[in-house]
Amino acid sequence: MDKRKPPTKVILAGLKQRLQDAKAAWAEELPQVLWAYQTTPHSTTGESPFRLAYGMETMILVEIEEGSPRIILYNEDSNSQAQRKELDLLPKVRERVQIKEEALKRRMALRYNRKVVQRSFTTNDLILI
Repeated sequence: MDKRKPPTKVILAGLKQRLQDAKAAWAEELPQVLWAYQTTPHSTTGESPFRLAYGMETMILVEIEEGSPRIILYNEDSNSQAQRKELDLLPKVRERVQIKEEALKRRMALRYNRKVVQRSFTTNDLILI
């Protein structure tokens, strides 16, 4: 059984989880749910949509406030070099993701087609439309 959900179902489930009793506040919670969706690696690709679009991972607010090693060991020169390397690798990452998605589509098609009953018709066959 495939456990993937379309993005709208994931977003709606995230909203329901965050709102609980305050259903009218969905407009205030939507940006946080969308941000979480965009910055979380997806199981099919192994990458977050944010990384695929911008070529780098995001920093969450806790990392900034608590002074994570990424903040403490920050160096402007090495950071810009690392950023350029990440951007250079982005086409390869996107290609790898595309290959993974194609493989998933083929597996899903094979699984679906196993259940399909093949039927053939000839001229003058009566069919119910």
